[in-house]
Amino acid sequence: MERSSLEQLFGALERHRARYLVAGGLAVLAHGFVRVTLDVDLVLDLEPPHPGPALEAFRELRLQPVVPVGLDEFADPAARASWVREKNARVLPLWSEAHRTLRVDLFLEPPFDFQEAWSRRHRAPIAPGLEVSFVALDDLLAMKRAAGRPQDLADIDRLEKLRASRESG
Repeated sequence: MERSSLEQLFGALERHRARYLVAGGLAVLAHGFVRVTLDVDLVLDLEPPHPGPALEAFRELRLQPVVPVGLDEFADPAARASWVREKNARVLPLWSEAHRTLRVDLFLEPPFDFQEAWSRRHRAPIAPGLEVSFVALDDLLAMKRAAGRPQDLADIDRLEKLRASRESG
């Protein structure tokens, strides 16, 4: 993943005033633990009309679904529900020829109440003049506990240790 592609992605999301929260590996980085991540996990506000600005940002960067569906279908709750039910999908992966190293995974269902998580979000700069909205640490830990994969469990351990060291010193 190239830094310039990340900056363009988040710059577009911010310009379009999209309501998004970064989760996954990038959120782990934002909360202080350095590790490799290969994608950008995004939770969008899916209540109409909120998906619209994010979809505009993705179109600006020519990000398209990797699977054979249209980007606009993501805004349709029935389509998302069908992908979850019939395909057992959890995310819609996006990719662009213009940003070949950038993969964006859009959660089909928020793993938490978006409005509550939005009110707790962690804003952090990723470049001069560019702040990004990350899930709060407690929300990130809850997501990782629910996923329970080996990488998630390792992230939980490291993030809890970082939190403890910050609180003690």
